Amino acid sequence: MNLNPDFQRTEQHTLETSRLILRPLTLEDGPTIKQLAGDVRIAKTTLSVPHPYPDGLAEEWISTHPKTFQDGRGVVFGICMKSSKVLIGCISIDGISKTHQRGEVGYWIGCDYWNQGYCTEALKVLISFGFENMNLNKITSRHMAKNPASGKVMLKAGMKQEGLLKDDCFRYGQFEDSVVYGLLRRDASI
Repeated sequence: MNLNPDFQRTEQHTLETSRLILRPLTLEDGPTIKQLAGDVRIAKTTLSVPHPYPDGLAEEWISTHPKTFQDGRGVVFGICMKSSKVLIGCISIDGISKTHQRGEVGYWIGCDYWNQGYCTEALKVLISFGFENMNLNKITSRHMAKNPASGKVMLKAGMKQEGLLKDDCFRYGQFEDSVVYGLLRRDASI
């Protein structure tokens, strides 16, 4: 994949919507991430967020972001309220395949901020960034079937459901089905 040359050479962008700022995370965000992502409701609806959330894990994760970005393998943003600058969640495109020109979106929002449209707003601007700046042809995402609210976010952001993967992941002692979504650059309204 021929990434936009500026994507590989410059510092990570900051993105804005009417209510949000998506910005690179800093080590100072670690305690807030631990507090927000440490809620068991977040862990139950994601594949990679542990519960309980260990001390130092957020900082360790954040420290990997600059190299991942510089290598063109992905990008992670903190989702912040524009008015107060308060961090409310995270969103990323990772698993980038240069050969196939695609990446996968992942996100979570602190429980106090659910059902207010923040995740959809963040996902829309991230999709535009993925197509325009990362030169992706396809952006995918998935959610556990037991979390249909995440699927609604994907649909509202313009993604289309592409399939159901039975027993796709093993979480908390049981297999979970995953619902897969995708969006092609040619079908996006950017």
